[in-house]
Amino acid sequence: MTSTLITSAIAIFVSLPLGLSAALFLSEYASPKARATLKPILEVLAGIPTVVYGYFALLFMTPLLQSIFGDAVQVYNMLSAGIVMGIMILPLISSMSEDALSAVPRSLREGAYAMGATKFETSIQVVLPASLSGVGAALIIGISRAVGETMIVAVAAGSGPNFTFNPFKAAETMTGHIARISGGDLSYNSIDYNSLFAVALMLFLVTLVLNLISQVVVERFREKYE
Repeated sequence: MTSTLITSAIAIFVSLPLGLSAALFLSEYASPKARATLKPILEVLAGIPTVVYGYFALLFMTPLLQSIFGDAVQVYNMLSAGIVMGIMILPLISSMSEDALSAVPRSLREGAYAMGATKFETSIQVVLPASLSGVGAALIIGISRAVGETMIVAVAAGSGPNFTFNPFKAAETMTGHIARISGGDLSYNSIDYNSLFAVALMLFLVTLVLNLISQVVVERFREKYE
């Protein structure tokens, strides 16, 4: 459970600022031609198989981290898996956030410009707060996607129980545990067999709670304009 939380937190720490920055650029700064070109390129990342991301984390990100932090980074570690998970969910957060930002009425921007606000001030202090419900929903859905990711953590984060908060070390996430032991040779009603259903139920409850929270966020911060 701790490794799932750590890898998901790293993924959100990577994807949220990058995704929100990309969404603000596409919505407020990019020309229509640039937006039509850049947004499909960004969304191509969502079509890459997650097992490819897993081997990218293992064969590229981990050696890169080892060159920076030295031998403290193990071959299998939570940090590289979390960073690559953040790259994977980046298109989801940026696309949903861009849609929310673009839905803000043009009149709010023109009113801010009339008050003397710069484009950056308008983007940060007017447009972003007005689209908070959509951005919050994108964030929570991104967290749900990170919690439920399997192949990246199965390939890059390691296997076996290891209660640690050190992201440089290997640890098995809940989805990684399911991927490791869900073979055809499990004995019925064994501990491993029953743990599959227990972990799956926990994942279902976590994603259900996150989706309920996203509904509350959308209803709480939704702005309605005439």
